[in-house]
Formats: sequence, C-alpha cells, structure tokens
Amino acid sequence: MNFVRRAFLPLIALSLFAAAPAIAEDVAAPATYQNLLTPLFKGAETIVGQKIAYPAGEPKVTAAIVVIAPGKDTGWHSHEVPLFVTVLEGDISVDYGTKGVKDYKVGDSFLEAMEWPHNATNKTDKVVRLLAVYMGAEGKADAKPATGSQ
Repeated sequence: MNFVRRAFLPLIALSLFAAAPAIAEDVAAPATYQNLLTPLFKGAETIVGQKIAYPAGEPKVTAAIVVIAPGKDTGWHSHEVPLFVTVLEGDISVDYGTKGVKDYKVGDSFLEAMEWPHNATNKTDKVVRLLAVYMGAEGKADAKPATGSQ
C-alpha cells in the first residue's frame, strides 16, 4: 500500500493541479447580466443617418419574424416608428432611393429608416428571416405603403 501511495499520489496531485484552472472557472463568481449579453447593436441613428425619435402616445412594442421568399420583395414602404432589425437567416438588399442600396447578411443588426421609403429584396434562392422589433405607440403604423423612392 505504501508503494501505491508513493507511486500514484504525485500523479493524483499533479492531475488536480493541472485541472485547477478548469475547476476555478466552474466555481467562479456567479454570472452577471452584463457577461450574459452578446451585443447586437448600439446606436442612436437609423441606417440612413436619422436621429432616433420615439413617437408620442401610449407605448406599443411589436416583435415579429418577417419572412421574404426567394426572389420576392417587401414593396416600397416606410415606418412611423423606430424599428430594430436583425437578420436571422439569408441575405437581403434594401433600396433606400437617393440614400443608396445596402446589403445585409446573417447576424447584421440595424435601426431601419423612419419615414423614408425603402424596399427590401431577397435576390437569393434561399428564404430570408428577419427579427423586427417596432418601438411604436398606439395609433402609429409599424409599416405603411409608400409610393416609390425618395
């Protein structure tokens, strides 16, 4: 038994010492809200450089998944309220008229233009899925049809 202790005790001690950092990580301080976050976007301007302006009135937040089939578009429209967008799947091209065309891919997040006509087109052969969070107010349209570009 003495031989076993002398032969294996150093190996056991060495393996515990090597595992100490992993053990320390497992029992580290509890997670905080901040280290649980993966930032998607931080800013105060829309994609076309407008300052964010929240609508007056009773707040209303709407979150939706927007699905655009291959080769399809949203049609020209605008938003009366701030709109946060994250591309969950696929690639999308948005025409902002005189402000140009912007292309977005999976993982891109942005604040969409307000009161500025635009048209999003799926130019690929795969479905596009967007997370859209409208930060609106009662009586304000999240989206409304627009006639052409600016």
